[in-house]
Amino acid sequence: MPWPGRGPDPRRDSDRHSGEDHMHNDITVIGLGEMGSALAGALVGAGHRVTVWNRSRGKAAALTDRGATAAHDAAAAVAASPVVLVCVSDYAATRAILEAPGVGGQLAGRVLVQLSTGTPQDARELDELVRGLGAEYLDGAILAWPRQIGTPDAYVAVSGPEATFRRVEKLLLSVAGAATYAGPRVTGAAAQFAATLAYLAGHWIGFAHGARIYQAEGFGVEQFGRLLAGLGPILAADNVHMATVVAENRFTDPESTLRTAGHDIQGLVRQAAEAGIDDTFPAFAAAVFERAVAAGYGDEEHVAVIKTMR
Repeated sequence: MPWPGRGPDPRRDSDRHSGEDHMHNDITVIGLGEMGSALAGALVGAGHRVTVWNRSRGKAAALTDRGATAAHDAAAAVAASPVVLVCVSDYAATRAILEAPGVGGQLAGRVLVQLSTGTPQDARELDELVRGLGAEYLDGAILAWPRQIGTPDAYVAVSGPEATFRRVEKLLLSVAGAATYAGPRVTGAAAQFAATLAYLAGHWIGFAHGARIYQAEGFGVEQFGRLLAGLGPILAADNVHMATVVAENRFTDPESTLRTAGHDIQGLVRQAAEAGIDDTFPAFAAAVFERAVAAGYGDEEHVAVIKTMR
């Protein structure tokens, strides 16, 4: 049930740590940037008792007005709840908080869920640190905008011991309708995030370059956006196809060869010069394809460029 107008009472710590119901209802959120504030707000809105802490204390005001409790320091924040969710700038910032005087000692017996941005190696190292402090660890990655947190559109992947994930699943479903278990290997969620970010980096830069082509020719960028939206099912199918090709090491007999695509991308470099727009992105892409052709993969699938990355 909801807990309107109140947060956890640190004086009832022993009572609040008894029973699985408290695991579902009490949580601390450390880090109140755009994403951390959205996470804490969704948890408050779902009726959980939420303690919050941020280095800049002013960021807690909007949440305490809604019923959260602001801890006076990081140690008190960790001590307040059996589940501690961290969403700060990166894993180094998380380590700095946990290694501050008095904080690590409060972590024993709790579950720490890391939702900061990092690499699989960061996940391995933080898992070792947290378990060394006597706590359980789940590593997570958010694939959503802050405005989507608390809705069915938000996707959060979490990896680590499945039993631990199931104990906090209700909390995670409060922040993301698609709170997904990414497996027992602690690096699972971070690998998902890094791989998706690699795809999105090309997506964002490619869209920006395409928009400049439209603008240079006097067309509205909105038309470009609608074009790509309409191609969505085709692009989705191509992603599945590429994954199958790579997984099965089956690069031969393509409908269009890597050499052909590379030639077309060279045309983008020429077009950029003709239109007077920056050629950084097409020149980079052309170089990647040229290297793959030079390595002897010109007659294979486009995604054979992966062979030059191994």
